[in-house]
Amino acid sequence: MSRIGKQIIEIPEKVTVTHKDDTVTAKGPNGERAVNLPEGISLEINDNVITVIRANETKSVKSKHGMIRSMINNAVNGVHEGFKKTLIIEGVGFRAELKGTRLVLSLGFSHPILVIPPDGIEFQTPTQTSVVISGSDKQLVGEVSSKLRKLRPPEPYKGKGVRYEGEVIRRKAGKSASK
Repeated sequence: MSRIGKQIIEIPEKVTVTHKDDTVTAKGPNGERAVNLPEGISLEINDNVITVIRANETKSVKSKHGMIRSMINNAVNGVHEGFKKTLIIEGVGFRAELKGTRLVLSLGFSHPILVIPPDGIEFQTPTQTSVVISGSDKQLVGEVSSKLRKLRPPEPYKGKGVRYEGEVIRRKAGKSASK
């Protein structure tokens, strides 16, 4: 049995989970998330606890068991607390600012980069060199933060660029002087 798939999911207060046909819907303070259940996967909701059950032991059903449990858990956590990632911007003249809900990045190019957030994503700039991406969909938060990082990935000599908070950039030695 899948180690992740057999774990239970606790439903926090202020979150309601409904199961209708092949769709699980979680509603909470941060919105609403829905997860479609594949064939062979079902679930039980008892006393604020969700248990994901698989119908048989075929390889295709076994491979989806843990993934569906994680997706339901992420939906429940997303509507309750939400997810966020922080990006750090390093470099002389590199900065980020908000104009309304849009993010304007100056990353050393000849032009500023305007980023329009997709539905369900919110940008914050606590300082000029950090950007916080938050939302209720874990996959979308990760995807948007990855796209922002790809605009100017950190380089190994000076560490200039956009990196995740806590990410360690392996530095290389520069040119050495010849004698």
